[in-house]
Amino acid sequence: MLKTKCDIINKIHLIISIIIVIPVSLLYGFNPSSEFNIHLDTIDEQNAFKAIMGLYLGFSTLWILGIFKANYLKLALVSNMIFMLGLGFGRLLSTILDGTPTFAYVFGTIGELVLGFYGVWLLKTRN
Repeated sequence: MLKTKCDIINKIHLIISIIIVIPVSLLYGFNPSSEFNIHLDTIDEQNAFKAIMGLYLGFSTLWILGIFKANYLKLALVSNMIFMLGLGFGRLLSTILDGTPTFAYVFGTIGELVLGFYGVWLLKTRN
């Protein structure tokens, strides 16, 4: 898994992402109101959040494959970069258009952008 300094540099953000994204996906899917100011009132809303959970778990699975199987690493890096930057820029857009969210989301936005730009840097330097 992480045998050399190069392995740590190439994979640490995948590990950080997995540690954060899997629990958040389960919260979104099963109990979003426990940690976030989200209250789902309809089955359609519950369905949408379960779909988000599935999407997060699917990407996490790909990142785990990238950590353990070299032939999946580049795909894991690219998908993590797109995932994190997509979330980060979407949240930035929401902050501009909708106002400042709770601290958890502001912190998440910063973390997503850091992880996403780390992925950009990694992809530029390792090729």
